[in-house]
Amino acid sequence: MIIRYANCWEDVDILLEGLNPLPNAKILSVASGGDNSFSLLTTNPKNVVCADINPIQLYLMALKQACFRVLDYDEILKFLGFQTCENRILIFEKLKNAFTYPNAYNFWLQNIHLIQKGIIYQGKFEKYFQLFSKKVLPFIHSKKTIYGLLAEKNEQEQITFYEKKWNTFLWRMMFKVFFSKYIMGKYGRDKQFFNQVKVPVATYVYEKTAKYLKNTLSQKNWILHFNLLGHFGEFLPHYLLPENVEIIKKNIEKIILFEGKVEDAIPIFGKFDAFNLSNIFEYMPENVFLDTAKALSKGAEHNAKFAYWNLMVPRVMSDISSDILPQDFLYEKEISQKLNAVDKGFFYNKFIVEKKNS
Repeated sequence: MIIRYANCWEDVDILLEGLNPLPNAKILSVASGGDNSFSLLTTNPKNVVCADINPIQLYLMALKQACFRVLDYDEILKFLGFQTCENRILIFEKLKNAFTYPNAYNFWLQNIHLIQKGIIYQGKFEKYFQLFSKKVLPFIHSKKTIYGLLAEKNEQEQITFYEKKWNTFLWRMMFKVFFSKYIMGKYGRDKQFFNQVKVPVATYVYEKTAKYLKNTLSQKNWILHFNLLGHFGEFLPHYLLPENVEIIKKNIEKIILFEGKVEDAIPIFGKFDAFNLSNIFEYMPENVFLDTAKALSKGAEHNAKFAYWNLMVPRVMSDISSDILPQDFLYEKEISQKLNAVDKGFFYNKFIVEKKNS
């Protein structure tokens, strides 16, 4: 098994605003790279149960959790890979007694080469974007043009730059090849992740990207910065902003790692007040989606909030027929549309906030 995602690629700012959990809330969260689950600690929850069917993702979360337990701020940034570092192995030795999740320390000891290179760059998805930024994009645009796209400018200047300098024939051709279903399935995501996708993948991604690159929001987007340059530069994800690190350190023991499907955590931990579901419904056949929605409904407290994304497969729990779920979920239209308009994860089609309605 491999690290699929070394970072979270959903916009945690809209996740936090959409869920808006009260202090002492019980939160169920898809683990993935762990970043958004750590950010949920800034809401001072009772606990955050982080579920994933891939144990490697949980080992990754355990590694980051150990960092918050032991390391100071600068050491965390250097060790993870946000800053250059020559002694990551020595820093790792400090973490030996900070692991509580079974087998996590031994896994990293056996895969120390991943840590040495900076763990935030070692996921399959991250390597896919580094391949694009280092091997494909330089063939299309110069560094000057790339930084020109990301430079601060007004809306009309951004649109003009995109149309006159960025959206060349070579960009369109190479982009649609690299982000085709075949290439993305081979180098970025797993092939089975596209089993439910009915739309032309390359065209979809191109159109979403084109719309966003003409928006001034693209200029300060850390996700886009990584996509185009292969690194985060001066940007840091929410969980590593200085004002958030100390809060997360104080709450770090509230992270609970669980191997399994999100709904499988409910019989063990009881009902939850908030759910970060990433885009897990994207990969499910319709019948599995319906069964999962039923289980989540049973595991939600009254007025519990759900937040998740649709990419290329429409899956909305509040749209499920009342014959199957009698209006269990209420779509929070106003906040969903407001947050969707500013989503840094520009490739997503829809951000959905729902509330348990019974």
